[in-house]
Amino acid sequence: MPELPEMENYRKLLTQQLVGRTITAAAIHRVKSINTSVEQFQEEAVGSRLTQINRRAKYLLFSLASGKVLLLHLMLGGWMYCGTDRDKPDRTTQVELSFGEKTLYFIGLRLGYLHLLPPQEAMAALAGLGPEPLAENFTEAMFIDRFKGKGGRLKTALIDQKQIAGIGNCYSDEICFAAGIRPTQTCRELAEGDWSELFRSTRRVLTEATARGGYMESPLYAGDTLTGGFNEMCKVYDRSGEPCYRCGGTIVRTDISGRKTFYCERCQR
Repeated sequence: MPELPEMENYRKLLTQQLVGRTITAAAIHRVKSINTSVEQFQEEAVGSRLTQINRRAKYLLFSLASGKVLLLHLMLGGWMYCGTDRDKPDRTTQVELSFGEKTLYFIGLRLGYLHLLPPQEAMAALAGLGPEPLAENFTEAMFIDRFKGKGGRLKTALIDQKQIAGIGNCYSDEICFAAGIRPTQTCRELAEGDWSELFRSTRRVLTEATARGGYMESPLYAGDTLTGGFNEMCKVYDRSGEPCYRCGGTIVRTDISGRKTFYCERCQR
Protein backbone atom coordinates (compact mmCIF):
# COMPACT_ATOMS: atom_id res chain seq x y z
CA MET A 1 0.00 0.00 0.00
CA PRO A 2 1.34 3.47 -0.82
CA GLU A 3 2.40 5.31 2.33
CA LEU A 4 3.51 8.87 3.04
CA PRO A 5 6.72 8.79 0.91
CA GLU A 6 4.95 7.22 -2.07
CA MET A 7 2.08 9.72 -1.97
CA GLU A 8 4.42 12.68 -1.48
CA ASN A 9 6.44 11.47 -4.46
CA TYR A 10 3.24 11.27 -6.52
CA ARG A 11 2.28 14.77 -5.38
CA LYS A 12 5.57 16.32 -6.41
CA LEU A 13 5.82 14.58 -9.78
CA LEU A 14 2.16 15.06 -10.74
CA THR A 15 2.42 18.74 -9.81
CA GLN A 16 5.17 19.05 -12.42
CA GLN A 17 3.23 17.02 -14.98
CA LEU A 18 -0.35 18.23 -14.62
CA VAL A 19 -0.96 21.33 -12.49
CA GLY A 20 -2.27 24.18 -14.65
CA ARG A 21 -3.79 21.78 -17.18
CA THR A 22 -7.51 21.31 -17.82
CA ILE A 23 -9.32 17.99 -17.54
CA THR A 24 -10.48 17.28 -21.09
CA ALA A 25 -12.14 13.91 -20.50
CA ALA A 26 -12.98 11.47 -17.72
CA ALA A 27 -13.53 7.75 -18.25
CA ILE A 28 -15.01 5.72 -15.40
CA HIS A 29 -14.61 1.95 -15.74
CA ARG A 30 -15.56 1.11 -12.15
CA VAL A 31 -18.44 3.14 -10.78
CA LYS A 32 -17.68 2.09 -7.18
CA SER A 33 -14.39 3.99 -7.38
CA ILE A 34 -16.26 7.32 -7.44
CA ASN A 35 -18.95 8.78 -5.19
CA THR A 36 -21.34 10.20 -7.80
CA SER A 37 -22.97 9.01 -10.98
CA VAL A 38 -20.65 8.83 -13.97
CA GLU A 39 -22.62 11.63 -15.62
CA GLN A 40 -22.31 13.97 -12.64
CA PHE A 41 -18.60 13.21 -12.21
CA GLN A 42 -17.92 13.98 -15.87
CA GLU A 43 -20.09 17.10 -15.86
CA GLU A 44 -18.33 18.58 -12.80
CA ALA A 45 -14.74 17.48 -13.53
CA VAL A 46 -14.36 17.84 -17.29
CA GLY A 47 -13.50 21.37 -18.34
CA SER A 48 -12.07 22.29 -14.95
CA ARG A 49 -8.42 23.27 -14.51
CA LEU A 50 -6.23 21.50 -11.97
CA THR A 51 -4.90 24.26 -9.73
CA GLN A 52 -2.86 22.37 -7.15
CA ILE A 53 -2.22 18.95 -5.60
CA ASN A 54 -1.86 18.56 -1.86
CA ARG A 55 -1.16 15.56 0.33
CA ARG A 56 -2.53 14.63 3.73
CA ALA A 57 -1.31 11.34 5.20
CA LYS A 58 -1.87 8.70 2.48
CA TYR A 59 -4.38 10.88 0.60
CA LEU A 60 -3.96 13.23 -2.35
CA LEU A 61 -6.26 16.20 -2.89
CA PHE A 62 -6.57 17.47 -6.47
CA SER A 63 -7.98 21.01 -6.31
CA LEU A 64 -10.01 22.13 -9.31
CA ALA A 65 -10.70 25.66 -10.51
CA SER A 66 -14.40 24.87 -10.19
CA GLY A 67 -13.94 24.85 -6.42
CA LYS A 68 -14.34 21.08 -6.06
CA VAL A 69 -11.68 18.67 -4.81
CA LEU A 70 -10.84 15.15 -6.01
CA LEU A 71 -9.94 13.15 -2.91
CA LEU A 72 -7.80 10.11 -3.69
CA HIS A 73 -6.97 7.15 -1.48
CA LEU A 74 -5.21 4.35 -3.37
CA MET A 75 -5.55 1.76 -0.57
CA LEU A 76 -4.03 -1.71 -1.05
CA GLY A 77 -2.62 -2.36 -4.52
CA GLY A 78 -3.45 1.03 -6.01
CA TRP A 79 -1.05 3.06 -8.14
CA MET A 80 -1.05 5.61 -10.97
CA TYR A 81 0.48 6.18 -14.37
CA CYS A 82 0.62 9.43 -16.34
CA GLY A 83 1.08 9.05 -20.09
CA THR A 84 -0.68 7.88 -23.23
CA ASP A 85 -2.35 4.73 -24.55
CA ARG A 86 0.91 3.95 -26.35
CA ASP A 87 3.09 3.76 -23.26
CA LYS A 88 0.71 2.98 -20.38
CA PRO A 89 1.09 -0.37 -18.56
CA ASP A 90 -1.00 -3.28 -19.78
CA ARG A 91 -3.22 -3.19 -16.72
CA THR A 92 -6.93 -2.65 -16.11
CA THR A 93 -7.74 0.94 -15.16
CA GLN A 94 -10.67 1.97 -13.00
CA VAL A 95 -10.63 5.73 -13.67
CA GLU A 96 -8.89 7.81 -16.36
CA LEU A 97 -8.54 11.60 -16.33
CA SER A 98 -7.30 13.12 -19.57
CA PHE A 99 -5.38 16.39 -19.73
CA GLY A 100 -5.06 16.89 -23.46
CA GLU A 101 -2.38 14.56 -24.77
CA LYS A 102 -1.65 13.18 -21.27
CA THR A 103 -3.90 10.89 -19.28
CA LEU A 104 -3.70 10.03 -15.59
CA TYR A 105 -4.55 6.35 -15.20
CA PHE A 106 -5.72 5.05 -11.82
CA ILE A 107 -4.75 1.38 -11.60
CA GLY A 108 -5.70 -1.19 -8.97
CA LEU A 109 -8.34 1.15 -7.56
CA ARG A 110 -10.58 -1.69 -6.39
CA LEU A 111 -10.38 -0.90 -2.70
CA GLY A 112 -9.44 2.75 -3.09
CA TYR A 113 -11.46 5.66 -4.42
CA LEU A 114 -11.47 9.03 -6.18
CA HIS A 115 -14.26 11.15 -4.69
CA LEU A 116 -15.44 14.49 -6.05
CA LEU A 117 -16.24 16.69 -3.06
CA PRO A 118 -16.66 20.29 -1.90
CA PRO A 119 -13.50 21.34 0.01
CA GLN A 120 -15.25 21.33 3.39
CA GLU A 121 -16.40 17.73 2.89
CA ALA A 122 -12.91 16.67 1.84
CA MET A 123 -11.48 18.27 4.99
CA ALA A 124 -14.16 16.59 7.12
CA ALA A 125 -13.17 13.20 5.68
CA LEU A 126 -9.61 13.79 6.92
CA ALA A 127 -10.50 15.29 10.29
CA GLY A 128 -9.72 12.15 12.29
CA LEU A 129 -6.12 11.85 11.12
CA GLY A 130 -3.18 12.37 13.45
CA PRO A 131 -0.37 14.88 12.83
CA GLU A 132 2.06 14.74 9.93
CA PRO A 133 5.32 13.18 11.18
CA LEU A 134 7.49 15.42 8.97
CA ALA A 135 5.74 18.67 9.82
CA GLU A 136 8.12 21.30 11.20
CA ASN A 137 5.85 21.97 14.18
CA PHE A 138 5.58 18.29 15.11
CA THR A 139 8.05 17.98 17.97
CA GLU A 140 9.69 15.10 19.77
CA ALA A 141 7.67 15.92 22.88
CA MET A 142 4.44 15.72 20.89
CA PHE A 143 5.51 12.39 19.40
CA ILE A 144 6.29 10.91 22.82
CA ASP A 145 3.05 12.23 24.29
CA ARG A 146 1.00 10.44 21.62
CA PHE A 147 2.51 7.01 22.32
CA LYS A 148 4.18 6.73 25.71
CA GLY A 149 2.30 4.55 28.16
CA LYS A 150 -0.35 3.40 25.69
CA GLY A 151 -1.30 -0.25 25.35
CA GLY A 152 -0.71 -2.48 22.35
CA ARG A 153 2.27 -3.34 20.18
CA LEU A 154 4.64 -0.74 18.81
CA LYS A 155 3.89 -1.67 15.19
CA THR A 156 0.16 -1.29 15.76
CA ALA A 157 0.69 2.12 17.35
CA LEU A 158 2.88 3.44 14.53
CA ILE A 159 0.40 2.50 11.81
CA ASP A 160 -2.61 3.90 13.67
CA GLN A 161 -3.60 6.84 11.46
CA LYS A 162 -5.36 8.54 14.37
CA GLN A 163 -2.08 8.71 16.29
CA ILE A 164 0.26 9.70 13.46
CA ALA A 165 -0.55 10.04 9.78
CA GLY A 166 0.99 8.32 6.79
CA ILE A 167 2.98 5.38 8.22
CA GLY A 168 2.03 1.85 7.15
CA ASN A 169 3.46 -1.66 6.99
CA CYS A 170 6.76 -0.92 5.26
CA TYR A 171 7.91 2.19 7.07
CA SER A 172 6.83 1.09 10.53
CA ASP A 173 9.25 -1.84 10.17
CA GLU A 174 12.00 0.34 8.70
CA ILE A 175 11.59 2.91 11.49
CA CYS A 176 11.81 0.23 14.18
CA PHE A 177 14.94 -1.21 12.55
CA ALA A 178 16.57 2.22 12.38
CA ALA A 179 15.80 2.69 16.08
CA GLY A 180 17.07 -0.80 16.99
CA ILE A 181 13.74 -1.74 18.60
CA ARG A 182 11.50 -4.68 17.76
CA PRO A 183 8.05 -3.77 16.41
CA THR A 184 6.65 -6.60 18.53
CA GLN A 185 7.40 -4.70 21.77
CA THR A 186 4.46 -3.24 23.66
CA CYS A 187 4.39 0.53 24.02
CA ARG A 188 4.44 0.28 27.81
CA GLU A 189 7.75 -1.63 27.68
CA LEU A 190 9.57 1.28 26.06
CA ALA A 191 11.49 3.96 27.95
CA GLU A 192 11.43 7.65 27.07
CA GLY A 193 14.83 7.27 25.43
CA ASP A 194 13.39 4.61 23.14
CA TRP A 195 10.63 6.98 22.07
CA SER A 196 13.19 9.71 21.40
CA GLU A 197 15.11 7.33 19.15
CA LEU A 198 11.89 6.30 17.40
CA PHE A 199 11.06 9.96 16.74
CA ARG A 200 14.47 10.60 15.19
CA SER A 201 14.25 7.38 13.17
CA THR A 202 10.79 8.31 11.93
CA ARG A 203 12.00 11.66 10.62
CA ARG A 204 15.15 10.15 9.13
CA VAL A 205 13.54 7.15 7.39
CA LEU A 206 10.54 9.05 5.97
CA THR A 207 12.73 11.92 4.74
CA GLU A 208 15.14 9.59 2.95
CA ALA A 209 12.35 7.43 1.52
CA THR A 210 10.56 10.50 0.16
CA ALA A 211 13.75 11.87 -1.40
CA ARG A 212 14.30 8.52 -3.12
CA GLY A 213 10.77 8.19 -4.49
CA GLY A 214 9.38 5.63 -2.03
CA TYR A 215 9.56 1.87 -2.32
CA MET A 216 6.89 1.13 -4.96
CA GLU A 217 8.78 0.43 -8.16
CA SER A 218 6.19 1.10 -10.89
CA PRO A 219 7.27 4.33 -12.68
CA LEU A 220 4.76 7.17 -12.78
CA TYR A 221 5.56 8.13 -16.37
CA ALA A 222 7.89 7.13 -19.20
CA GLY A 223 11.42 8.11 -18.24
CA ASP A 224 10.64 8.31 -14.51
CA THR A 225 13.86 7.25 -12.76
CA LEU A 226 12.91 8.43 -9.27
CA THR A 227 9.83 6.45 -8.26
CA GLY A 228 10.69 3.28 -6.33
CA GLY A 229 14.27 4.29 -5.60
CA PHE A 230 13.94 3.46 -1.90
CA ASN A 231 13.03 -0.17 -2.52
CA GLU A 232 16.65 -1.28 -2.65
CA MET A 233 17.31 0.72 0.52
CA CYS A 234 14.83 -1.23 2.67
CA LYS A 235 16.69 -2.91 5.51
CA VAL A 236 14.06 -5.37 6.73
CA TYR A 237 10.77 -5.04 4.85
CA ASP A 238 10.04 -8.13 2.70
CA ARG A 239 13.51 -9.56 3.50
CA SER A 240 12.49 -12.58 5.57
CA GLY A 241 15.30 -15.14 5.84
CA GLU A 242 17.95 -12.78 4.49
CA PRO A 243 20.97 -11.52 6.46
CA CYS A 244 20.76 -8.25 8.38
CA TYR A 245 22.81 -5.49 6.78
CA ARG A 246 23.78 -4.20 10.21
CA CYS A 247 24.77 -7.27 12.22
CA GLY A 248 24.54 -10.30 9.94
CA GLY A 249 21.65 -11.80 11.89
CA THR A 250 18.57 -13.19 10.18
CA ILE A 251 15.55 -11.10 9.24
CA VAL A 252 12.41 -12.82 10.52
CA ARG A 253 8.75 -12.36 9.69
CA THR A 254 5.82 -12.48 12.03
CA ASP A 255 2.25 -11.18 11.88
CA ILE A 256 0.89 -8.44 14.15
CA SER A 257 -2.84 -7.82 13.95
CA GLY A 258 -2.88 -9.58 10.59
CA ARG A 259 -0.08 -7.45 9.14
CA LYS A 260 3.22 -8.90 8.02
CA THR A 261 6.07 -7.60 10.12
CA PHE A 262 9.84 -7.88 9.62
CA TYR A 263 12.74 -7.32 12.01
CA CYS A 264 16.22 -8.57 12.88
CA GLU A 265 16.06 -10.96 15.80
CA ARG A 266 19.66 -10.19 16.78
CA CYS A 267 20.16 -6.42 16.75
CA GLN A 268 16.63 -5.16 17.40
CA ARG A 269 16.24 -5.44 21.15
